Amino acid sequence: MKRVLHRGSCYCERIRFEVEAPAVIEALDCNCSICRMTGFLHLIVPAARFRLLQGAEYLSDYRFNTGVARHRFCKVCGVKAFYIPRSHPDGVDVNVRCLDRANIESMNITPFDDAQRKASPAAIAHLSRDPSN
Repeated sequence: MKRVLHRGSCYCERIRFEVEAPAVIEALDCNCSICRMTGFLHLIVPAARFRLLQGAEYLSDYRFNTGVARHRFCKVCGVKAFYIPRSHPDGVDVNVRCLDRANIESMNITPFDDAQRKASPAAIAHLSRDPSN
C-alpha cells in the first residue's frame, strides 16, 4: 500500500500537522455522540507517522467519561483536527476532513458502530500499530 505525506490543519491554520498514510484513505465514520456531533471522520495511524508542525501552544485538551482519550482542540477556532483515542493510545486519530486534498487519491468510508464498543476497537487495533517496526 503506497503511503504519502498528507498535511492538514485546523480551520484557522494555527495548528498544522503532517501524517504518513495511504493515498487511498480507509476512513471510519463512528456513530458515537461526540463523533456524530462534530463530524469527525477517522484515520488512525501509529503515533510515529504523525508530526505536529506548529501550534502546540494553541491546543487544548477535552476529556470525558473515562478521561483516557485526549481530544485536542484549537483554542482559537475550536476544530478538533486530531486526538489520542482511548481505544488506541499508541496511535493518533486524524480527522480526514482536516487534511489537504492534494495527496488523497480516493477515500473509502466504513461505518463504525459504537454500540459494539467491545468488539469494534479490537477489529481496528492494527491501524495504530506500525508493522515496519
